[in-house]
Amino acid sequence: ILNYDIMARFRRRTCIILLLFILFICSIMMALKTLRPDRAGFGDPFGLGLLPELQQRTVLLDSKQNSLNRVQGDTVTHVSSLHGIAVNTMKASMPPVNKLEEELSSPNYNFHIFYYSWYGNPQFDGKYIHWNHPLLPHWDPKIANNYPKGRHNPPEDIGANFYPELGSYSSKDPSVIEAHMKQMRSASTGVIVLSWYPPGMADENGEPTDDLVLVILDYAHKYNLKVTFHIEPYKDRDDRSMYHNVKYIIDKYGGHPAFYRHKTSTGRLLPMFYVYDSYVTIPEIWANLLTVSGSQTIRNTPYDALFIALLVEERHKHDIHRSGFDGMYTYFATNGFSYGSSHHNWASLKAFCDSNNLMFIPSVGPGYIDTSIRPWNNHNTRNRVNGKYYETAFSAALLVRPEIISITSFNEWHEGTQIEKAVPKRTGQVVYLDYKPHKPNVYLELTQKWSEKYRKEQEQWLM
Repeated sequence: ILNYDIMARFRRRTCIILLLFILFICSIMMALKTLRPDRAGFGDPFGLGLLPELQQRTVLLDSKQNSLNRVQGDTVTHVSSLHGIAVNTMKASMPPVNKLEEELSSPNYNFHIFYYSWYGNPQFDGKYIHWNHPLLPHWDPKIANNYPKGRHNPPEDIGANFYPELGSYSSKDPSVIEAHMKQMRSASTGVIVLSWYPPGMADENGEPTDDLVLVILDYAHKYNLKVTFHIEPYKDRDDRSMYHNVKYIIDKYGGHPAFYRHKTSTGRLLPMFYVYDSYVTIPEIWANLLTVSGSQTIRNTPYDALFIALLVEERHKHDIHRSGFDGMYTYFATNGFSYGSSHHNWASLKAFCDSNNLMFIPSVGPGYIDTSIRPWNNHNTRNRVNGKYYETAFSAALLVRPEIISITSFNEWHEGTQIEKAVPKRTGQVVYLDYKPHKPNVYLELTQKWSEKYRKEQEQWLM
């Protein structure tokens, strides 16, 4: 009997220990999931909503629309005079070049960072723009009814889960542009990928910003940064309209010293254009513009350039090759959301690009959260894990030895992918996320760290 009791107690103790061990393993796996989540299937409702090719009717996205409003009215400020003010401000405040170079990290022109100039406030724009973003309803009415509606009410309540150190700023404010350029330069990025719509066009929640490009170029030049263009989708975008877009950009901005040109393996210096939602247009249309034999070809003309397509699904790589694009990028900062944004697929994508003479540009990001504008989308949040998520993305990118790394983003606040300085803030109804226990510039410092690491590793690749 005594031996039986001893054995029974031993078995109970063993079961308890085993159960605790299993719970421990499960908690570890859940923690790791924030760093490397499983690849989301395209049957996921959010996947369908974000990718317009995969669903005919979808929610209106704040930054990447398939159709854009032509914005009219006289609420746009006089940006031409603003440009003059900005130039004068630059001349008055510009420190000696040598001093500036000593204070800041050297720019890395293989680090490209997505930048948005669509924010506005009453002081500079007569009203708030984008900070008052509406809450986007779920496409399923039954689900939509469970979430709040309406729009944000700045400056205390903005359409973001984090709060900028600069407050609800205007992208037209010269002091804001200057601060942004200094932050990007301190992060050792080199090329600003500027979100761009044709003149008179904007996203669904914004206003035209093309008149601001020269101001941005001037300030970029002050900090020895370069600017390239992220051509956003707009209604009826095709080979003909894209030809006119490229011609317009090169004719108007191509002579500016901050206009980015990439040196190819053959020694040519060519402009570069990122094309968002490129997969919405069929390859045959793109081929008219991007292949030598195309009816609307831009090849071997004064407007030839490097065109980088967005890859979302695996099959898009074949469409990109057929279309005549020069490379592909992945954009999304949500590891696991799409095939392209999933880190574990980058090696095979890089191999495909190498074998087809294409550039592969992976996009890394510090995290993702858009519940301030899509309150139903919590399951696609990617926790920053105090910077570990960002560093995991950089590590995955360096493993495939890319010629360029893109960063999503400097200031896409709606989707919580920004590396711009953010501060703790609490209002009556809202508690914003922040970068604690780190300082507001932690993601700038991490970017600078990985920029230097990339430079050193690239030297080894080329040996």
